[in-house]
Amino acid sequence: MKKFFVASIALLMSANVLFAQDKKLSALFNYATFYLPEKQQSYVETYLSFNAWTMQFVKGEDGLFRAAAEITLVARLGDSITYAKKYTLNSPAIKDSTANNFNFLDLQRFSVNSGIYTLELSVKDIQSKEAPYHMEQRIVVYFDNSKPSMSSPQMMASVKKTKSDNIFSRHGYDMEPFLSDFIPEQINSLNVFCEVYNIQKEIGSKPFLVYFFIEDEATGRKIPNIQYAKWKESEPLVPIITSLDITELPSGNYNLVAELRNKDNQTMLYKKTSFFRSNPRIKVTDSVSPYATTFVANITNEMELNYYLNALYPIATTPEMHIINDLVKHNNLEEKQAFLYHFWADRYQLKAEDKWREYKGWLEYVDEHFSFPKTPGYRTDRGRVFLQYGPPDFIRDEKNFVATTKTNSVNHSGTSFNGEPLTTNVTGFNEGTGQIFYLPYQLWRYNKLEKDEANRVFIFWDEFRDGYYKLLISNARGELQDPFWERRLSQYQLGEEIVGEVGEQFRRGY
Repeated sequence: MKKFFVASIALLMSANVLFAQDKKLSALFNYATFYLPEKQQSYVETYLSFNAWTMQFVKGEDGLFRAAAEITLVARLGDSITYAKKYTLNSPAIKDSTANNFNFLDLQRFSVNSGIYTLELSVKDIQSKEAPYHMEQRIVVYFDNSKPSMSSPQMMASVKKTKSDNIFSRHGYDMEPFLSDFIPEQINSLNVFCEVYNIQKEIGSKPFLVYFFIEDEATGRKIPNIQYAKWKESEPLVPIITSLDITELPSGNYNLVAELRNKDNQTMLYKKTSFFRSNPRIKVTDSVSPYATTFVANITNEMELNYYLNALYPIATTPEMHIINDLVKHNNLEEKQAFLYHFWADRYQLKAEDKWREYKGWLEYVDEHFSFPKTPGYRTDRGRVFLQYGPPDFIRDEKNFVATTKTNSVNHSGTSFNGEPLTTNVTGFNEGTGQIFYLPYQLWRYNKLEKDEANRVFIFWDEFRDGYYKLLISNARGELQDPFWERRLSQYQLGEEIVGEVGEQFRRGY
């Protein structure tokens, strides 16, 4: 099962984060693939879990409060749409709008043939003015009816015997997927589920061994005393449901491994899924760190490590920030080194150290240029955008910009990121007469952002003239939207329907 973060709240940071400065929608999206041997049909399950406290609740005629999300899910095979659904998901009803500290889960199933698909997901809080969040993910669906196969091992939040069939019912149990790959210390049992298909086509009617175990992700070392092994009879579809005791599993990165073996102890099928376990009460006693030869070995001060972990917030996923938030609460040097190493190694493999050093250099830059009292550079809006998207291609910095309301020639000056001056004479315009005085602002333009269109613009403003710039508006995907942003920047001198000179700058990108 693959796990992807869909929409972050205004970052705290830690895992993504759980503090909401400006409350933004937070959700986790996962998927899994399955097979029905009797119908020779593959299908996909998608899971979408919402943090209710990041959504807007409204009171209904019955006096109860509800939130709602508009969801669009599309599966594409090449240029062809093979599945599409647009629907509204309502939260559970609550009597008190502040009693929203819960998650609620949506599950969808749809049939597909074997192939490499692109899943497209759009999610919007119906009651919020925030723009919809979009994501795309490639998935591989492949089950051969002539050969044995199995679904990926899934971790389940709960497994209970079915009393009345529902969307979560399967093989006589109600199973709710556990969507995060972060296993907190409060969880001591790891519920595991997978399905085995067509095993009899390789071994006939002979039994086979199902073997689950946990291995250290970095070393491949099998963790002793945490395993499940049981012989099963061959059938076209064999469900595997069990639980592993992880009470004594120390904090660290692990793989949950599923193996199928024949009577000669030969491995026939093998799959695994990764997770991070947080368990600070269990101390690791190994004398030699597996990261001793990596770039994190030189970071031996825990305060410095905490800083580098927290500073990942602009580029980390929500589950990763949850992990970081937990890690920095405790003293455990090796756990923190392990996470920092895997954060970069999982993304860039052999280039991990180079990418880390590049990010570290940009981190030093934003701390030097964007820090504010009690706020490190990476926590500011400019610092976050810089670290997330890189240095802008153009910066326009205005401290006392004044636009006349009559058509006239205005000199627009700015700089590229390397400091070269850029000057363009443009004809500005506004309706009415007089002058418009704007608060200090900076305009940043990116010629092209990854997975976005060209000419993406960010405007930051110094609302209180104290040197602290906040993001005001951007046309980049998933960023802040506000139809009245220029009125605020102009101190409400512009009417609601008027596009002023800075509005034109935003449109042009300079």
